Amino acid sequence: MAALGVREEDFAEKFVRSSGAGGQHVNKTSTCVHLRHIPTGLEVKCMKDRSQSVNRFLARRELLDKLAGIRGGETARDRERNAAARQKAKRRKRAKMKYGTGSKEAE
Repeated sequence: MAALGVREEDFAEKFVRSSGAGGQHVNKTSTCVHLRHIPTGLEVKCMKDRSQSVNRFLARRELLDKLAGIRGGETARDRERNAAARQKAKRRKRAKMKYGTGSKEAE
């Protein structure tokens, strides 16, 4: 948060009832977190876990990732994409070493 210059006062937080897996516990408690960044108007809704505190953490992380993407920083999606590209290049290099250049030689 400090790296992006975001303060806790910039967030508006609401708790609503979740849906999905979790059974009776989820249906009776407000575990879903709806987080809004007031200056930019970005909103995130997180109901990945049965615990409200875990969802608060995950919502903040997701919102900060969105803010970083808007400001030109590297997001989690970018990191995943770069890792996949590196892995693909590594596989391509191994295949090239194992099988040659891929062009058929005249016999």
